[in-house]
Amino acid sequence: MRCAVLGDPVAHSLSPVLHAAGYADAGLSGWSYDAVRVPAGSLAGFVGGLDPSWRGLSVTAPLKREALALTESSGTATGRARLAGGVNTLVRTDTGWAGDNTDLPGAVAAVRERYAGPVRSVVILGGGATAASVGLALAGLGATSIALAVREPSRAADTADAIAAHPSAPAVGTALLDEVTVEADVLVSTIPVAAQTPDLVARCSGAAVVFEVTYDSWPTPLVSAATGVVVSGLDLLVHQAVLQFEQFTGTPAPLAAMRAAGEAALAAR
Repeated sequence: MRCAVLGDPVAHSLSPVLHAAGYADAGLSGWSYDAVRVPAGSLAGFVGGLDPSWRGLSVTAPLKREALALTESSGTATGRARLAGGVNTLVRTDTGWAGDNTDLPGAVAAVRERYAGPVRSVVILGGGATAASVGLALAGLGATSIALAVREPSRAADTADAIAAHPSAPAVGTALLDEVTVEADVLVSTIPVAAQTPDLVARCSGAAVVFEVTYDSWPTPLVSAATGVVVSGLDLLVHQAVLQFEQFTGTPAPLAAMRAAGEAALAAR
């Protein structure tokens, strides 16, 4: 049985490490998991060419909205994937591929593992598909005010609309990344390390919780400056991967083994 993570770039992904560790711990000797570079615009063609040995696909940037279009057209996208505006999980079914979004429940689990306090106000740096998933997760935890800090507000309109459509109806606004000053319960960063300038970091010191979705370059400038609770990209990756593992294999995921493998791989980089 074959699985993989798809994206561009994708060589840095820890997903193969996590899933392989899960297979080993669960005794799934016939399973493999690879990283495959799939450029934007080519997801449908790639998936259409896979033979039945392929059981599950993790989908990362820039393909999450393409994966939603692929499964929404066939009516196989879950409600939370449609709500988030992106699919990060494709699962082989008897009739094709079903699409889900495990980033959303994974983000809930990651936050609550580290922080039990109130989530009322949120600032998210960035406005892409991951921002939508995490924003929706925090709305589910009680956030009533969510601001997207971006370079170009018009490009974050789809994400703002997706978060605002949460059943709790949070107030969603946008701010300019170069001007925002963070005073919120939770700061979420979905932007690259290169965009975390000293000026931006100085303006982001007021959050009780810093949720940094990046894990490849650690600690990021925002994390180094944090004085409160830190929720890491590895926390998110592990929790969403556990849900993917179970959908792909039908087997309970060994969370501890998967986390330990991820931590070891990061320490070796």
